[in-house]
Amino acid sequence: MIMLNYMTKSSTRGIFLSITVLFSLLLFVIPSNASAQEINVMSFAFEETTIIEFTNDSDEEVNTFRIWLGSDFNFKSFKTEKGWVGEKTSVGVIIFTSSETIKPGESVKFGVKTDKVKPGVNWKAVDKVDNVIDTGKVLSGELPKVIQNTELEQDQILENTGTSFSTESIFRIVPEKPNVGSTIRVTGYEFGASQEFDFYIDSKKIGSFETDENGHFMTTMKIPEEYKADRVDFIIKDKDGKEKKISLRIGEIENRIPGSENTKLTIKGLPEILHRGDFLEIFGTGTPDKTIIVEVATFDGELINSRTAEIDSKGEWELDVPIIIALDTKLGKYSVTITDGKQTILKQWAIESDKVIIISSTNLKFDQGEIMKFNGTAMPNKPIEIILEDALGKEIFSDIIQTDDIGFVEFEFPIELSSVKGTYTIIVSQENEKKFIFVGVGQLPPIPFNLELDKLNYKAGEIAIISIIGKESDMVSLRILDPLDNPKGDVVMIALGPDGSGSYSLELDGYLSGVYIAVISKGNTQSTEIFTVGLQTGSSTIEITTTKTNYLPGDSILVLGNTSPNVILNIILIDPEGNEVKMKETFSDKNGQISESSFRIPNNAEPGMWVINANSGSNYDIIEIEVLATLQ
Repeated sequence: MIMLNYMTKSSTRGIFLSITVLFSLLLFVIPSNASAQEINVMSFAFEETTIIEFTNDSDEEVNTFRIWLGSDFNFKSFKTEKGWVGEKTSVGVIIFTSSETIKPGESVKFGVKTDKVKPGVNWKAVDKVDNVIDTGKVLSGELPKVIQNTELEQDQILENTGTSFSTESIFRIVPEKPNVGSTIRVTGYEFGASQEFDFYIDSKKIGSFETDENGHFMTTMKIPEEYKADRVDFIIKDKDGKEKKISLRIGEIENRIPGSENTKLTIKGLPEILHRGDFLEIFGTGTPDKTIIVEVATFDGELINSRTAEIDSKGEWELDVPIIIALDTKLGKYSVTITDGKQTILKQWAIESDKVIIISSTNLKFDQGEIMKFNGTAMPNKPIEIILEDALGKEIFSDIIQTDDIGFVEFEFPIELSSVKGTYTIIVSQENEKKFIFVGVGQLPPIPFNLELDKLNYKAGEIAIISIIGKESDMVSLRILDPLDNPKGDVVMIALGPDGSGSYSLELDGYLSGVYIAVISKGNTQSTEIFTVGLQTGSSTIEITTTKTNYLPGDSILVLGNTSPNVILNIILIDPEGNEVKMKETFSDKNGQISESSFRIPNNAEPGMWVINANSGSNYDIIEIEVLATLQ
């Protein structure tokens, strides 16, 4: 059964959003005097919201934090940092866990909302095998008072010292999508200490505020109702007229729906596409003082969760427990059904693969004789494969590099004066993720079409997520070819978005076991991708070989072999130290033949005996190849 993680939430949306603000304001805190021998703890509070920061000062790695309150307090909601999952137990204990441990010297923050202000929080830190590292109790300090949206009196202004702001000065608007007539929170840091600033929306002065002795501030402002929904500039100015600004789009004024016995049942906050790790906060309208039932189900009707929500006297409702799309949630389509006993609404949405590779070129066009440069991020501390194809589709460069602790990627390639002009394609792969980058040599690159699927092999009845990259706002056609190269189903037209991307959820009901081809086309341009349905691990022996036994760094490897027909295999390249350099899922054809050409020796490969392992189920074959030192 698909599992979705849940996080409790305040019925007041604005207060819950303040948790995010508080996470960024640690320099405002008055630290508590509670600390422990192994785990250092700081806590501060704002109204019913409390932020707790744990710092691991022990020699052990912390895997889990457990927190609970005294008998007079109750948790209403909580928020975690990215990568952590929280669960509230039936006895009122919140358990925070993560696949990544908190190493010595590292820290993590959690936000909680309670039914009373300034609770004492009991806590316990444990390791992977549930051994207690430390335990204790922490009391919260307070944030400085917020300076409201008022004109400052002259005697309230402290003496200005130093510069007003610098390139390091940053301020934020919360929420990031405000509405006309709404109250916003403005926060900032790294400004001049104890100085007065004016706050503007475009050319209109809205109010003034003053920074504290550390150059920080947090204030509230109201967007006047005479503004129209449009993009505006939020500006902070000092006494000399120097300014910092943020450009945001403000929405229409929020109209409260008067209570009515005939209020239409609606649902909001449900996008068509979600990714793993996203939050799903559902709200809407309905008949006042009624109860609605919310049911979340898979596309094939399997019920995941059933919840209830109360419609208030104004005809508004919201789930008090937002849904966190877990990192291991199955990709595909889902549905939400809402009913108040008389009216029923059915909405559908999809969970797609979360893109983890974000790499781009420093220029869109390079001239012959220049150096192509690329940078970006991917998954940290993992190998990433880079392949460069010229305008004729010929592979002219490849490498396998290692990302650092933050996932930073940087590489370059010199373009020879004799290189062909046209669109060059850079294919970046890491684990099951792939990204295409297009650059021009001697000309601006026309964008070709490319597609990819979220995995290679599917079960019958699953949903395959097809991602497409092409020209912005274009219309492309998708067709599927069956194992006999005959069309499968109807041709589907897909509209690409303003960024040139699109997706399609292909339902695999009625697909027999075999190898299929997805084809995206526009005019004479097309792109294809192979996928399989219903292939299983094999039950017979596996035999593999390579076309040669000695390789140099940068060489490509062609792996050939045979096993049972139509089986799924994993092929792994292992260096002399026993490290897995690359793993590729592939398959044998209808005759049992294996052919895989996507492997290559890294350019910085150490000489020695390397291993290639091909396995399917309990069957495997291992061969050795020798990597020689680079010829001088």
